[in-house]
Amino acid sequence: MRKMQHVPVLLDEALKYLNVQPGGVYVDATLGLAGHSSAIAKRLGAKGRLICFDRDPEAMEAAKARLEEVRAEIGSEMPELVFEPRAFSEASSLIEPGSLDGLLADFGVSSLQLDEAHRGFSFRSEGPLDMRMDTRSGETAEQVVNQEDENELADLIYEFGEERRSRRIARAIVRARPITTTAELARVISAAAPSMKGDKIHPATRTFQALRIRVNDELGEIRTLLKSAPSLLKPGGRLVLISFHSLEDRLVKDAFREAGRDKIFEVLTKKPVVAGEQEEMRNPRSRSAKLRAARKI
Repeated sequence: MRKMQHVPVLLDEALKYLNVQPGGVYVDATLGLAGHSSAIAKRLGAKGRLICFDRDPEAMEAAKARLEEVRAEIGSEMPELVFEPRAFSEASSLIEPGSLDGLLADFGVSSLQLDEAHRGFSFRSEGPLDMRMDTRSGETAEQVVNQEDENELADLIYEFGEERRSRRIARAIVRARPITTTAELARVISAAAPSMKGDKIHPATRTFQALRIRVNDELGEIRTLLKSAPSLLKPGGRLVLISFHSLEDRLVKDAFREAGRDKIFEVLTKKPVVAGEQEEMRNPRSRSAKLRAARKI
């Protein structure tokens, strides 16, 4: 596998709120290409333990290679690493209650997924309509696009993509079936709902987001994690979550508000933490990132 370039989003801010303690036990629920995990590992020390979840087999292999580079760099100070090649929603069945000093999740799509055409996440290059984070199982975006009826397709584009022109797009998709590639789908969407004056995003952006969320049950995964995280953390343990669109951020915000009201968490971020100007210039994908953090009481 070729070496991937990866810039972790809001790295300094995530480390600050995670408050990594040497010898602690931490979870990176979204290992990706190990950008955040590499930095956490360097702070944990030999007595620490880092549990890494990712349901994407390609990302897991790339991350292991990156963490071996960290091991070569810090030697005997490398913490124990535990790799869990599965969805983070399964954490509660694998981790002892009350054992974690901190849990970090970055809900964004990884560079590996976006930049590799064969994964089918991006409309900017020709590739199969896949979009599965776990390529070993589950329904593909191609199956959703070609098998859902028009009303169901319109509803999911509206709900998960917050796309106002969802019915027009769904009608065009049904008429153009079968659709088998990302570029083909992007052309159909662009013809049905072209960019309006002032639009800063590609016409297919929201529909692709909706399909990806549906294929991977992303919001269901987040809901499960939010429900289980309090029981996994020690008193004083930190929960740090990075969202990339309003649907994710709303789930986190509402869960934190409720947990704060019930005296389960102390919310550490009154407003979401966002990238600074320098990070946005260095990494344009950080522009939509919002970090929220809480400490278990």
